[in-house]
Amino acid sequence: MDYSLIVGGEAGQGMDTFASLFEKAIKRCGYNVYAYSDYMSRIRGGHNFFNIRFSKDNILAIKDRIDILFALNEESVGIHKEKVKETGIIIADEKVAKEDNSITHLKLSEIASSLKNKRVENTVGLGAILNYFGVPIHIASQVIREEFKEEIAEVNLRALEEGYKLLDTRYPLQIREDDKILINGNEAVALGAIAAGCKFYCGYPMTPSTGVLNYIARYANEFNIVVDQVEDEVAALNMALGASYAGVRAMTGSSGGGFALMVEALSLAGIIEVPVVLINVQRPGPATGFPTRTEQADLRFMIHAGHGEFPRMVIALRDTEDAFYQTVRAFNIAEKYHIPVLLMSDQHLADGVTTKKPFNFKDIKIERHIESNIKGEFKTYELTESGISPRIIPGKIEGTTVLVDSDEHDEYGHITESAEIRTKMVDKRLRKFELLKEEVQEPWHIGDQEPENLVVCWGSTYGAVKEAVEKLLNEGVSIAALVFGDIWPFPTNKLLNLSRKAKKIIDVEQNAMAQLDSLIREVALLKSDHKILKYDGRPFTTDEVYRRIKEVI
Repeated sequence: MDYSLIVGGEAGQGMDTFASLFEKAIKRCGYNVYAYSDYMSRIRGGHNFFNIRFSKDNILAIKDRIDILFALNEESVGIHKEKVKETGIIIADEKVAKEDNSITHLKLSEIASSLKNKRVENTVGLGAILNYFGVPIHIASQVIREEFKEEIAEVNLRALEEGYKLLDTRYPLQIREDDKILINGNEAVALGAIAAGCKFYCGYPMTPSTGVLNYIARYANEFNIVVDQVEDEVAALNMALGASYAGVRAMTGSSGGGFALMVEALSLAGIIEVPVVLINVQRPGPATGFPTRTEQADLRFMIHAGHGEFPRMVIALRDTEDAFYQTVRAFNIAEKYHIPVLLMSDQHLADGVTTKKPFNFKDIKIERHIESNIKGEFKTYELTESGISPRIIPGKIEGTTVLVDSDEHDEYGHITESAEIRTKMVDKRLRKFELLKEEVQEPWHIGDQEPENLVVCWGSTYGAVKEAVEKLLNEGVSIAALVFGDIWPFPTNKLLNLSRKAKKIIDVEQNAMAQLDSLIREVALLKSDHKILKYDGRPFTTDEVYRRIKEVI
């Protein structure tokens, strides 16, 4: 049991509401959901759609073919008609593509007019489609009551009831236990920050990173978090560094162009050795690029951003669960080593909604690494064997001053022009990078232990790659995949072990220049035999990855 639905139309036609209600109703029936939104960077007009897949099994990506197309306008029929399976159905209002006999036309607008509310047309369609899958009306009704105020809920409930009369049940779902949450990547990052004890988040709104800012702001009062929408990304990272210096866990975020504006402040974090967490939710560039689409083209930029040489950690998020736990980990590593930790997400993960087991907040460990028994004059940049100096909160210990400076400085934080001290300070900072290598987590391994074909990928390509590889394994293909999360420092143990017997290494990435492959060549001295690259702004489907891997093996 594995079904897919697309609802498509213009921005402003209510697809977001339809998708949200549908996803929640299906989840309440105990099924796994994976949904991806494809939207244009405009408030009204243009073609937008949601691709929603649901199954009793765990699902990680969207598929090429669909069972239902709910077309809110004629353009949606033309764009998505070929994706509908032979056993599928196209549903639309009777005014949409009247002459097309392949469409099941329903009196959606007529019913909405009879209810004296044109805006409930989609709710009529929702009722029809939910009944098509045998979702009990009381489940859908409860979702509507929770989502809308009483007056709006009542008219939507009447629309839902009328919709249930329009289609017979074809695929009756068996109601299962509902034990999961429904969450997207941005929300998972925000929850991870809250769980990690973040007390200051600031940012400038930039699609597709804004969801992190919005979600933390929603719960700021409940968790005593200061959230600030600042004037630009230059201010954002500088303010986060100021908050961190003052003693609270701080985070900021943006997308590619906004992160570019933070680069000078990133170098500031490197030399003043103040911990901070930063997320780049990638979108296609250069410049404005595709504001609402997805890509993985900032990998090299994230590793090398900033002038001068200083340690940082770069972590790519693979799914919503990984996003939660890696965000918590990022805060602990940032404070342990007094460095910036950079998280990499993308629009696909940020906006993609999926079902997951509830995250485990009880076992979250917050490791502050702050000293409290320092007395007398304090060496902010004390030269230590590890490169990590003691850290104290300014103003917490009477008679102790914490000096930081963006110029090169001595152990106390005083500016220096000494060549000898300069060399010692650079070496001190870089010693932390050697210790960071011990923190690195190896990539996730899917498949055979001694594969003939080895797939390498990173970040949000995880879902499509995992499903494709598992399908090939079931067909008897000798194959495995390594899905990298930690990007810098770069882990090589599993890669070197699995590559020894592999006849082919296949690189799967959402960029044009195979940036992971170039990193592997640099660090592990291995080169992929085949590259499966995509950079049209749309995510890989599981079918696409399966098909393209099969072509090269």
